[in-house]
Amino acid sequence: MTHYPFFEARGTPAELGRQHGEQAREQIRGFVDFLAASLKVTRAELRARAAHFVPLMERTCPHLLEETRGLAAGASIENLEALACQLRGELAGVAASSDGGSTVDGGCTTFILGRSVTAQGETLIGQNSDNPAELMDYAYVLRVSPDAAPRFVMWTFGGMLGYHGVNEHGVAHFANALGGGPGWKFALSHYPVKRLIFECRTLEQVRDLFRRVPVCSNGNYVLSDGQGNIADVELTSDGPFEVPASSEGFLAHSNHYVCGVHACEANFQQSLPDSFGRLDRMTARIRERSGAIRVEDVKSFLSDHDGYPTGICRHAHHGADYPGLPASGLTVCSLIAEADRGLLHVARGNPCENPFATYSVHG
Repeated sequence: MTHYPFFEARGTPAELGRQHGEQAREQIRGFVDFLAASLKVTRAELRARAAHFVPLMERTCPHLLEETRGLAAGASIENLEALACQLRGELAGVAASSDGGSTVDGGCTTFILGRSVTAQGETLIGQNSDNPAELMDYAYVLRVSPDAAPRFVMWTFGGMLGYHGVNEHGVAHFANALGGGPGWKFALSHYPVKRLIFECRTLEQVRDLFRRVPVCSNGNYVLSDGQGNIADVELTSDGPFEVPASSEGFLAHSNHYVCGVHACEANFQQSLPDSFGRLDRMTARIRERSGAIRVEDVKSFLSDHDGYPTGICRHAHHGADYPGLPASGLTVCSLIAEADRGLLHVARGNPCENPFATYSVHG
C-alpha cells in the first residue's frame, strides 16, 4: 500500500460517526483488539473502564459522545468500545494513577513555520509521527464536513474522532508526547480535545479551550490559524504552559519540556534520550533555509537521518526500549499542512522512502 486509505463523512454527529464507522470498520475493529491486548485487559474490562468517562463526555462534549455512538453502529462494535478508541492509554489511568508522563503519542518531532520564514509567505506546520509499526494497519486519512462546525481533514486511526490535521479556517495542530511532568488526573483525554480544536476558528479560541478543558495527561501541541498566528503549548494535567514566542518566526518541539517549571532535569531523565538531538537537528535545518522554505524543503527536514536510526526520520531498531516507545517504534506517518490553503500532505511510513499524497479540506 503506497498511501493510507481515504474516507469522507458529512452531516450530523450521528451521521458523521456512522459513515466513519462503516468505511473504517476493519481498522476500528482491529484497533479495539489491539487496544485491549496492549492494555492487557478483556473487551469487557475495556468497556467498563471507558464507562467512567461517559458523564464527563456528556458534560464537556455531548455531540462527540453522540458521534461515538454513530461510530459504534457503523463499525458494528459496542458503544463503549467506540468510546475506548477516544481514550487509548488513558484507560490505564482509571485502574491506577500513573507517576506522570503522557499517552499522547510515541516519539514524534513537530514544527511550525511562520509566514516570515517560508518562501511564499505561508504557514507550514506538521510532524513525523513515531509509533509502534502495528498502528499503520489501523490508520487512514479522513475528511469531515459537520453540519454545524468547520470542515477539516486529518490523519487518524482506529476510529479516533480527533487527531492531526487542519480545518477550513487554517487552524491546524500536531502533537508530541512529553517525558515526565505532572501526574495523571481523571479528566478528558487528548483525543476529544484534538477534535474540539478543529471546531475553533482562531488560535485565541484554542487557547481558551485549553484553559477551560482539563486533560488527563501531558502532551505538546504546535498550533496555527489562518490569520498567520502560530504557537506551541505544553498542555499538562496541571493546565497549559505556552512556549515563549520565537523572534526567528518558527517553533519546533520533540519529547521533552522546553518551558516553565517542567523543563527540569527530573523530567529530562524521563524523556526519550534522542529527543534532545532531534530538536536541535530540526532547529538547525529550519535555520539553514529560513526565509526560503518550501514544502519540498520540509519533506527533506522530515527525512533527516542524523542520529540514525532514531533521528527525525525514525527507523526500526534493536536498541534498548525507551519510555513510551518500544524498540520497534518508527515513523509511521509524515505530515505537512499548508494551513492557509487547507492542504494536508501525508506520507505513509518513513518519508525518506515513501511519497506524499495531498488532501484538501475543500474537497
